[in-house]
Amino acid sequence: MEFTREIYWNVGHGAATLVPMYLLVVVAVGVVVWAFRKKLDVYRQGLPLERTDQLGSRIGAMLNNAIFQKKVTQVKIPGLFHGIFFWGWFLLLIGTTLIVIQADFTDLLFGYKFLVGNFYKIFSVTLDIAGLASIVFLSALFVRRYFFRPEGLETKRDDAIMHGLMTIILLTGFVIEGSRMAVTELGTPVALWSPVGYLLAQSVAWMGEDSLRLIHKLTWWFHLLLVMGFIALIPFTKFRHILTTSANYIFADRGPKGKLRSLDLEDEDAETFGATSVKELTWKDIFDADACTLCKRCQDRCPAWNTEKPLSPMKVVNQIGEVAYNDPEANLIETLSRDVLWSCTTCRACQEICPASIEHVSKIVDVRRSMVLMEGEFPDDATMAAMEATEVNGNPLGLGYASRGDWAAELGVKTLAEDPEVDVLYFVGCYASFDKRNIAVARSFIQLCEAAGVKVGILGKEEKCCGEPMRKMGNEYLYQSLAMENVELINGYGVKKIVTTCPHCYNTLEKDYRDFELEAEVESYTVFLERLLKTGRLKLKAEGLDCTYHDSCYLGRHNDIYDAPRALIEAAGGTIREMEKSRAEGFCCSAGGGRIMAEEKIGERISVKRVNMAVETGAPTLLSNCPFCLTMFEDGVKGAEAEDKLRPRDIAELLAERL
Repeated sequence: MEFTREIYWNVGHGAATLVPMYLLVVVAVGVVVWAFRKKLDVYRQGLPLERTDQLGSRIGAMLNNAIFQKKVTQVKIPGLFHGIFFWGWFLLLIGTTLIVIQADFTDLLFGYKFLVGNFYKIFSVTLDIAGLASIVFLSALFVRRYFFRPEGLETKRDDAIMHGLMTIILLTGFVIEGSRMAVTELGTPVALWSPVGYLLAQSVAWMGEDSLRLIHKLTWWFHLLLVMGFIALIPFTKFRHILTTSANYIFADRGPKGKLRSLDLEDEDAETFGATSVKELTWKDIFDADACTLCKRCQDRCPAWNTEKPLSPMKVVNQIGEVAYNDPEANLIETLSRDVLWSCTTCRACQEICPASIEHVSKIVDVRRSMVLMEGEFPDDATMAAMEATEVNGNPLGLGYASRGDWAAELGVKTLAEDPEVDVLYFVGCYASFDKRNIAVARSFIQLCEAAGVKVGILGKEEKCCGEPMRKMGNEYLYQSLAMENVELINGYGVKKIVTTCPHCYNTLEKDYRDFELEAEVESYTVFLERLLKTGRLKLKAEGLDCTYHDSCYLGRHNDIYDAPRALIEAAGGTIREMEKSRAEGFCCSAGGGRIMAEEKIGERISVKRVNMAVETGAPTLLSNCPFCLTMFEDGVKGAEAEDKLRPRDIAELLAERL
């Protein structure tokens, strides 16, 4: 016998079936189109932003993330559950599409059937397994949400609608299959290729053909109505993320990773700078709220939220959406609250884990810009003092600019003003220039370069703060002033290569300074030293060291540099005990986002929490690669009362000891 089945069995394939069916399709799709056209007006409140360049790559990323669920499955258990459910649902969609193509086009118009023979066998068993997997894993997600709900996971009416509607659609699909098979396929080899339907058919066969036909027809139409209702509800419920999240993969920032947009501070027509209302954010900032699935992954990873501060990246995104839809003139500062806005460390943990490609950090920085540039408001007096000190002396520590290069006097390192012919310019940064603890790091780096035969120069008193802390805190004006001076100076010396021991300086010079036409290549000292090691120019003697390693946010998540620092530690003989949160999941030290300048008054100190994670590894040494991290860990060790358990050090110090 032929392996196939009659499509539209029992309901007919004439106008009485097709006309109302396709009318329902048109209505459902029409509702979706109408609703999203209305939403476009909301998105257009925001500023323009180009997100359709590199369209081929964007579409490729969308297909990769939407179909293969790459971002979703980053969180293993719930992500895998969602992924398997999605793949089952997606296969059912493909199967339904193939049925429609054959029944209403190829067979109807050309008498051609392709759902036959071996292809039909694969088709039938695949859809049965896909339907069963969808039910099982949708049920698992239901149990997780309603019986073992993780803390912070919000459950609303939308969730009940989604779970209920999809469950009934799946179950009615099997009822349709089982009742049809009980009449047409039981006792034939065809039935065995629909295992779930076969079991159902056996369980209902006793009802008799007339009853089964009635059940089949009623359920078929009910199932169709449910599916059309599902489609029509997409714009009005969390179902919208089927479209908006997929679209957001196309609209995602293509890099450089984490780079902020520069404000045109010379625009004479601009009445405001930064974002006080949604119209001063971009359309993408508003669209992000519709793409959000409220999965709370960003919240779970946020160091501020995890230390009892009021910042929830998820809530920030959705509050912006609520304002855009309900009260576009509302003041974002008042809506989001100052404590929330100042709590962000810009560590990017939220964006790295987000399965919907939402951009949290830029929103917060844009509102901070409004607070600083339009209101002259800072989180505390310490931050204001640091800003004023930077304006006067070019550094937030309040020390005289003339002494910026004093740390190098005994090392024989010359400034570019004295000798511009160098292999690399060492952009020292403020902490390695003035802070006693971090000066040791700068000296260690110079020792390493000398040992490798690399001629290093510095800017000395001509160097100014890169401006990164000021920019992330919202002071775009001060940042741009510093950046333009530094770029003019560096380009003027004809510098070809810059190396820095500060990830914040590295990230700023490598990405943000390109807006001011910085020409030189910029490299982190970890990558620079690893290459010297690999080429044999830097030679180390390996001595055993039991340690743990902290991935700084601006070297790790902002620049994906995870392996080079570990390679250096291992080359020096270090055995790394990884902390519970490491690499892309690393926990912030608390100093990013300009927070290095501010006092931490709310909740648990982030640095103390991170130090305790290091203590839990049992390693006596905590290695890092960032002056901000080292500073915070020196304080954190005291706050955690772990002075006798843990010693914070920079990788450069370890390597210098192993020369």
